[in-house]
Amino acid sequence: MTALRLLQRMKRDWMHTGRRPSGLCGAALLVAARMHDFRRTVKEVIRVVKVCESTLRKRSVQFYYFYLPFTVLKSGEWLLGGGSQKCDVPSVISRLFCLFSFQLEKALSKKLEDFEGEISSYQDEIEIELENSRPKAKGVFANFTKDGKSIKSAGNSVRAATW
Repeated sequence: MTALRLLQRMKRDWMHTGRRPSGLCGAALLVAARMHDFRRTVKEVIRVVKVCESTLRKRSVQFYYFYLPFTVLKSGEWLLGGGSQKCDVPSVISRLFCLFSFQLEKALSKKLEDFEGEISSYQDEIEIELENSRPKAKGVFANFTKDGKSIKSAGNSVRAATW
């Protein structure tokens, strides 16, 4: 009975348009089973309704996001008509979700740019401090490191000069 009411609700909110009924039936069965504390796995439902796992997952996710305001209602209240107002068409909801995610991404990139300047200043300070805390070369090798030559080449030239 609960699965039938869920399907009626999906049809009222245009969720059935452009979709095969077996995917909606599978999602309704899965949600109804979980509402009434029956332990049914996705594979069991797939065997009954003969749909792909990804299809069942998509319909369940759509159901969850379309009826998110009604998820706070208890299952009995929802079935008795507590959530009687209609939701938007799925294409409108997905478009709003895309716009929201784009705006969120824009805001986060702006904040990231603000922090990048601060991070680079800290990085410069750390590099200066590391440069100052490195041990200084002493003796014969001190002259070669100031010229920019490596210590390996300095060792080779010292050996060549002593032979």
